[in-house]
This record gives sequence, C-alpha cells and structure tokens, in this order.
Amino acid sequence: MDQENDRRFVPAGKHRLPPLPYPYDALEPVISADTLRFHHDHHHKAYVDGLNKAETALVAARRENNLANVKCLENELAFNGSGHILHSIYWTIMAPEDCGGEPGPAVAKNICKYFGSLGAFCNQFVTAAARVEGSGWGILVWNPAWGRLEILAAEKHQNLTQWGSIPILVLDVWEHAYYLDYQYDREKYIRQWLKLINWVEVENRLLIAMQGGLPLLLACEPE
Repeated sequence: MDQENDRRFVPAGKHRLPPLPYPYDALEPVISADTLRFHHDHHHKAYVDGLNKAETALVAARRENNLANVKCLENELAFNGSGHILHSIYWTIMAPEDCGGEPGPAVAKNICKYFGSLGAFCNQFVTAAARVEGSGWGILVWNPAWGRLEILAAEKHQNLTQWGSIPILVLDVWEHAYYLDYQYDREKYIRQWLKLINWVEVENRLLIAMQGGLPLLLACEPE
C-alpha cells in the first residue's frame, strides 16, 4: 500500500492536464469539437494552473512562516483542486455515441437497488443536474457510509457535500460545457449527454469504490 501511495504521490505544484482519451470530434454531434477543445484545453487547464499556483504559494508560505494569505490560498486550492478532479473524471466517463456499452452488473444492480430502475435514476439525474442553480455538476457517488449510490447536485464544487462520498459519474453543467452547442437549453444538453456515458468506465470506478479504493485519483497523475 505504501508503494502504491508513493507511486501516486503528486508533489506540490506538479499537477498536469490529462490528455483527452479521444479526438476532439469524437463526441459529435452531442458535443462539438470546438466545445471540447475550449473546455479541455482552456477551462480545465486553468484549473490545473490555478491549483499548481496555489500549492506553490502555500509551500512558500510554510517555508517563510507567513500564513497571512492562507484563507485566500485555501479557497483557491479547494476551487481549482475540485475543478481539476471533477474534469479529469468527466473526460473518462464519456465515449463516442453508441460506444459506451450498457450499465455493467454492479452498476445495474446498485442503481435498481436504490433508485428502482435505470429509467428512474436517469430521470432524477437529469432533473437534478438541470436544476443546479448557476454553475455546477450533477454527480453520481458511492457513499461507503451508507453502502449505496446517491445523486448529488453540486452548485459550488469547492464546497464538498456528503464527506467521504466517491464520485462515480460526473456531468459538467457549467455553461462553458454546453452553451456553444445548446445555448440556454441545459436540459436538452443533459438528455443528449446520456448517450455518451462510458458505462465500462463507470462500472470500473464503482467496483474500485466498493472495494474501498479511490478511483477519482486514477485520473490525476503527476507531471
């Protein structure tokens, strides 16, 4: 376990932008190449840069024993760090339309066990994500404390909810994720986005989470 932790250790200020697992145009017509390029290359990169900057500043503050700006730096750490983690998951749980397969046995069993059916889950997920106030995320999490899945509507991703929950499937509903393609119609974007879910990846993430692992870390390798 120590060797595994050492391998995944990310030094302060050394996070990197993960490459997309597909070409820019792979998710068309649901998500255009222009949207994907701007979203990944600029918006996600800004989170990575902001996270590295905040961590580097905190290293200097500790070294100099000057924590006067710690509140601001901790806020930057939370905002940019959460944005980096969620975006890293977002890219991996999407696949070209009709290539994502069907929900695997663990996902299907746990969705039906709590939500009643896949259809009921999708309806709740779409509605919750569509009604996020302002910018945020729709997130399917595994809650180890309760031994089940749950849907969270994250309106400010730096403000964690249900501590200890592990993101399994995430949907970005900030306007930059869909406005070029769908303008103000967030719900249309969400319903079309369901076609892109990479259920193989979601199954893998759930299995790791149920075994006590943290699959969210798999997408955040250091430089």
